[in-house]
Amino acid sequence: MRRIVSNPSIASALEKLRRANAQRVLVLPLYPQYSSSTTASTFDAIAETVKSWRWVPEFRFVNQYHDDDGYIAALANSIEEAWSEHAKPRKLLFSFHGTPKRFLTTGDPYYCQCQKTARLVAEKMELKQEQWQLVFQSIFGREEWLNPYTIDTLRELGKQGVDSVDVVCPGFSADCLETLEEIDEENREAYMEAGGQQYHYVAALNDRPDHISALANIIQRHCDNWVTAQASTEDEAKRRWERAQQLGASQ
Repeated sequence: MRRIVSNPSIASALEKLRRANAQRVLVLPLYPQYSSSTTASTFDAIAETVKSWRWVPEFRFVNQYHDDDGYIAALANSIEEAWSEHAKPRKLLFSFHGTPKRFLTTGDPYYCQCQKTARLVAEKMELKQEQWQLVFQSIFGREEWLNPYTIDTLRELGKQGVDSVDVVCPGFSADCLETLEEIDEENREAYMEAGGQQYHYVAALNDRPDHISALANIIQRHCDNWVTAQASTEDEAKRRWERAQQLGASQ
């Protein structure tokens, strides 16, 4: 199987920062809801990269932003804009990537954070309980995963005569194969074959200005109280590195 590596990779980006002599690095994984399988894996990749470095910069990690006001507002805005282009559906599904149920029972907060995100968006949009539902997609393997499952729910809604459904995926900061192929194509087909009439996928936030603004605000908040080194201290660190280079040190 061919391995696909993102570009730039975490390792290459960190190396670029190291060569720029970055003293402090803020890491913002673009996973709004924390999970050991996603957010934590990003932290693991960073640790794996820097473990051989002789000097490691000061790191700060943003481990979730599932209830951030700007993020919630951007989600609500994206749904409302979609509804301005087509009629409001009878049911809105908040579909999140699934994880094995055992993650929840062993302390992973992902399920609870997904619940809160959906609830906050529904409250902001003043949706009634019967107008929306939380579901989980991308299930595989034999063990039980978080449920209800997206595709099973869509088939059931189609059979029940719910003639219009919209699906939004708040856990994805940008569209990918999982949203465009699985949700917008495969799940659409399953719903329509079960008797559904109108199906719309609400695009991920992607590069929406309100999304970018929300992320910028998150970054700003995490940097605001980060104690800044005095200029003299930074100058001394630079002089030490220059002396070390003169003695044969390399990056």
